[in-house]
Amino acid sequence: MTGFLIAIVVTAVSLLIISKLPLGVEIDSPVKALIAGAIIGAFNGLYSLIPGWLRAIPAVFSLGLIPLIGSIIVFGLAAWLVEGFRLRWGIGSAILGAIALTIINSILFFILNQIRLVAA
Repeated sequence: MTGFLIAIVVTAVSLLIISKLPLGVEIDSPVKALIAGAIIGAFNGLYSLIPGWLRAIPAVFSLGLIPLIGSIIVFGLAAWLVEGFRLRWGIGSAILGAIALTIINSILFFILNQIRLVAA
């Protein structure tokens, strides 16, 4: 449970960073970012219930396109569900935002792993 809460906070911080970049992603407040982070984390948690080998097969055959499309859909769905989280340019903002979220989340989790706040 603690890992999920850390993931929500890290995702919220990532969303706030993304909203400062010129990607067309707008978030009104940190509370909205936390709610969006919880939604994104919940959908990612549901995705992780699928066995790894079953997720890997389509990812390998599509050269990573299927997981990317899934991330874009989850990012757009979170923006659609959370009032105050907007994608200014529609699908373009969702694509850029999902890619940026993946990169920034990876960097933040790497840092947290290095200082031993989260397990690998």
